[in-house]
Amino acid sequence: MEEADIERLKAIAKDIRKDILIMLNKATSGHTGGSLSVVEILVALFFSKMRHDPNNVHYRERDRFVLSKGHAAPALYAVLSRCGYFDRKELFELRKLGSHLQGHPDSKFTPGVEVPTGSLGQGLSMANGIALALRLDKIPSRVYVLLGDGEVQEGQVWEAAMTAAHYKIDNLCAILDNNGLQIDGWVKDVMNIEPLGKKWEAFGWEVLEIDGHDFNQILDALDKAEKIKGRPTIIIAHTIKGKGVSFFENQVKYHGIAPNDIELEKALKELDSN
Repeated sequence: MEEADIERLKAIAKDIRKDILIMLNKATSGHTGGSLSVVEILVALFFSKMRHDPNNVHYRERDRFVLSKGHAAPALYAVLSRCGYFDRKELFELRKLGSHLQGHPDSKFTPGVEVPTGSLGQGLSMANGIALALRLDKIPSRVYVLLGDGEVQEGQVWEAAMTAAHYKIDNLCAILDNNGLQIDGWVKDVMNIEPLGKKWEAFGWEVLEIDGHDFNQILDALDKAEKIKGRPTIIIAHTIKGKGVSFFENQVKYHGIAPNDIELEKALKELDSN
């Protein structure tokens, strides 16, 4: 991409991070670290790669996105709002009674959400089903599913991985937010998932590894994945939990804690200064 395009995506990512922090602060609950770690991935998908139309949410040829790590819903909501699926002011009703924005994504309530998620381990199975249905209907759309690294400790993920390889679901691209932390600590200490790339390769997947905060690498990997035929692709995106705010980065306590007023003010100033 042209440098101007990358700079545009970076500017969007900064605004998305601000909205995430403000909405979490107003809700006084939610997941800070894992929402901030996926920002570049979501921005690259929704503002550059995917075919979608907020004015025609259910058009058949759209690409589909599944947020398997549903606790990162604030990041998805901020992106959907910026795309025009709903008004930005709705972001600040997150988790409130009667809001369209639940603590985890729900397709009954929120325009742009394909399936309800939040019970970890299930998103890849749903993405498999969507991708197979598209293939049966001869619709040339792609399905993207975003997983968490702690999430792949779930056995259902590996059943779904076998299924995708067995049925050669090549219109499916999984992206793994590999930020190294989960609610109880470092992933390697809770339940080690390494060697991650070799495991997915052994399950029959094409594996690409990237810096999950580098737009050039993200978009290049997404382009490569689209050209791979006969097998599904996973992009292992090495990320930083709490990315963008120094005192949130790599801090497990912010997995499921919203910033307070003082932290919010400090974080917004830091984002503006960067």
